[in-house]
Amino acid sequence: MDGHTAQSNDAFRTGDGASHPSLLIVDDDRPFLARLAKAMETRGYRVTTAGSVDEGMSAIVSFSPDFAIIDVRLGDGNGLDVVAEIKRRHPETRSLVLTGYGNIASAVSAIKRGAFDYLAKPADADEIDAALHGGVSEKPVLPENLMSADRVRWEHIQRIYEMCGRNVSETARRLNMHRRTLQRILAKRAPK
Repeated sequence: MDGHTAQSNDAFRTGDGASHPSLLIVDDDRPFLARLAKAMETRGYRVTTAGSVDEGMSAIVSFSPDFAIIDVRLGDGNGLDVVAEIKRRHPETRSLVLTGYGNIASAVSAIKRGAFDYLAKPADADEIDAALHGGVSEKPVLPENLMSADRVRWEHIQRIYEMCGRNVSETARRLNMHRRTLQRILAKRAPK
């Protein structure tokens, strides 16, 4: 678990008697994971890290974090599976989904699986900390720049992909698209 160990949910107290909330971070980008863990520790969290779906699942068996930050795309699977398992095992944990592949379909899927908020990378530690404590934001502000046609197409493909249970073959069939073409689109970041 990348040097950080799971700790019990007993309050970890400082010399001033204040308790520190526990935080699980699941991300397969090791440099980002280490930087974020350090930044969140300086903000008063007791941090446990995991670099994969399997490590994340093992961590939530060991302890119940107060908060969780989970990347959607992990080397060994989908981080939304970790979100769902946290929701099942520890419904009081506030899970925040963080991803470099931000799209509407993934955001909706994350909320349905139990996340309370969703941030696209790059997000700094201040934004993440504010999101963890802010809950669901107020009425969203209309964007100044509307989505490009490429982005609208990409969002549509992502929505169908989520509706098909992230099954590439079924999504390609429904979109009347070659499977390899769809795989290339899914592997890329969202267009601006």
